[in-house]
Amino acid sequence: MCRNIKTLFNFDPPVTHDEIEAASLQFVRKVSGFTKPSKANEAAFHLAVARTTEVAHALLHSLVTNAPPRDRATEAARRRAKAAERFGRDAAQPPAIREGEAPPTAVRAGPAPDPR
Repeated sequence: MCRNIKTLFNFDPPVTHDEIEAASLQFVRKVSGFTKPSKANEAAFHLAVARTTEVAHALLHSLVTNAPPRDRATEAARRRAKAAERFGRDAAQPPAIREGEAPPTAVRAGPAPDPR
């Protein structure tokens, strides 16, 4: 789960509130072990996300650097190249669909339904 949290500091354009909130949500999911909390834990879960977002926002806006801002497109290309090296192909690219072919469908678990 936490590998989905991306570095947010020193980018051009600057980080948005939504990106900070998404990273905070991933962090709280990891720490709590919940992807979606139960009704009993829902209020505490959402409060933790809100507070984590506030702290992350304060941190990111108080940090300073002399390094030039990184470009998001360049960093995304670097991540795709790393994935290609690791997995042998560009993991970000879906498999090609030949002309006239239907797109692949989700694979079902269990036996196929009886056609009768």
